Amino acid sequence: MPYRPVARVGGGTATIAAMTHIFVTGVHGQLGRALERVATDRGCRVTGHDLDTLDICDPSAVHQAVGRSQPDVVVNCAAYTAVDTCEADEARAMEVNGTAVGHLAAVCDEVDARLVHISTDYVFAGDGNRPYSEDDPVAPAGAYGRTKLEGERMARRAKRYLIVRTAWLYGHGGGNFVEAIRRQIDGGAESLRVVADQFGSPTSCDDLAAALLELISCDASGVDHATNSGETSWHGFAVEIARLLGSDIVVEPVTTAEFPRPAARPAYSVLDLSLIHISEPTRPVG
Repeated sequence: MPYRPVARVGGGTATIAAMTHIFVTGVHGQLGRALERVATDRGCRVTGHDLDTLDICDPSAVHQAVGRSQPDVVVNCAAYTAVDTCEADEARAMEVNGTAVGHLAAVCDEVDARLVHISTDYVFAGDGNRPYSEDDPVAPAGAYGRTKLEGERMARRAKRYLIVRTAWLYGHGGGNFVEAIRRQIDGGAESLRVVADQFGSPTSCDDLAAALLELISCDASGVDHATNSGETSWHGFAVEIARLLGSDIVVEPVTTAEFPRPAARPAYSVLDLSLIHISEPTRPVG
């Protein structure tokens, strides 16, 4: 079935306090940019950093930057997300996705800020047949998932923390599946071959950013799952992207086995959204 997004995360019922000071790492990434924009529009004060101004792997630099800003909340959108490269460079991925989160947790306690850490569906084995709940056992199948799971462990060191697992993100200014399909269509491709046996929930960064602000405003803590509702395969998502772009390109379904990659991909990584209120329809391509 082609992807038809049913709703966005977040109910829009909670309002974040005006001038809440949010410190965002990874602000140049697609989620960081969305969060900076949405938070600013809602009257928050945002201090954003990325690798050009802050190396979160440097504990001294982290303590200086956060200590100087004195934020109410630190949202960690920074991550080593090159899933295949993580297999060959797990040590570096562990520094960014794991150890660095511990630096953020420590300084959050020092300035009495809450840590909101973005995690992933890859912490699960991905071999189930029902949506994963927050309490389901974790069992990452590859280096990326292992390093992100370590990041969750480090985040829990903070006195006040929220871990938000999400999946299949797309947004403006980032390398993502929507942009990859768009580039191929714009480039004149006559057909596409897309994996049809991996299932998840494509999630808009704008919607996730709004949900993060609502979770912050509700003083949520612990672990939450936040994605757009519904589920589809990469093939189904590609079909819908092409439709919304007005393209009649042929999208051929193929199996994972036909596209071997260095890192294993979850066959099924839909996240249970029972703890998140769902409302307001959205579109996967803007």
